[in-house]
Amino acid sequence: MMHWPYPRLCAHRGAGKLAPENTLAAFRLGYAHGCRMVEFDVKLAADGVAFLLHDDTLDRTTNGNGRADAHTWRELSQLDAGSWHSPAYAGEPLPTLAAVARWSVAHDVAVNIEIKPTRGRERETGAAVALDAATLWAGARVPPLLSSFSDVALEAARDAVPALPRAWLADRLPADWRLRTARAGCVAVDLEHTLVTADGVDELRAAGLHLLAWTVDEPARVDLLYKLGVDTIITDAVDILLRT
Repeated sequence: MMHWPYPRLCAHRGAGKLAPENTLAAFRLGYAHGCRMVEFDVKLAADGVAFLLHDDTLDRTTNGNGRADAHTWRELSQLDAGSWHSPAYAGEPLPTLAAVARWSVAHDVAVNIEIKPTRGRERETGAAVALDAATLWAGARVPPLLSSFSDVALEAARDAVPALPRAWLADRLPADWRLRTARAGCVAVDLEHTLVTADGVDELRAAGLHLLAWTVDEPARVDLLYKLGVDTIITDAVDILLRT
């Protein structure tokens, strides 16, 4: 089992729900609360630029609409990704993966990059994000952790940059999880936290895998998961958990 260099707590999409998700404003706020690891979602623009967005479409978290990957980065960079959250963040732009890398390396913040491909672009996105991450975080103290719900994207990331660590994201634990994690060359499993059990942790450890759990906001649940052996917890409640 590889050494686990990542902090025990990771801010979900930057600062949970305290700021507009997947923006530099959110990362700065999470950092101000003391969080030294961030999780965020990355996909590709029409011209191949890697940028941060959770959904396939722009409607929920920007003033744009329609498929995100139908737009070039020049078009996407003009969007307001903050007003949907609150007036204080009006005009906050979508960030590129490169901009996030500059910030995280400068502040020594570890990252969990969720490869979030638009449907139909899984292999392309997995390879591109891995290649970009390897370049952008070259020389960083802690390497970026790549994760995805898409086996195709993870396997493409493995093929593109085998040296970067990968985590298999899951909201269920199917019978073939050992095969699927091995096929993608994963070092960890990133589970929805209600799936974590003592026996399950033992099985993952026996398979040589570390464990992340998402998205956990209650201090008592966090304490229990740490006792069960979870390595890193992803949370929306950075303001609460880093105060306890």
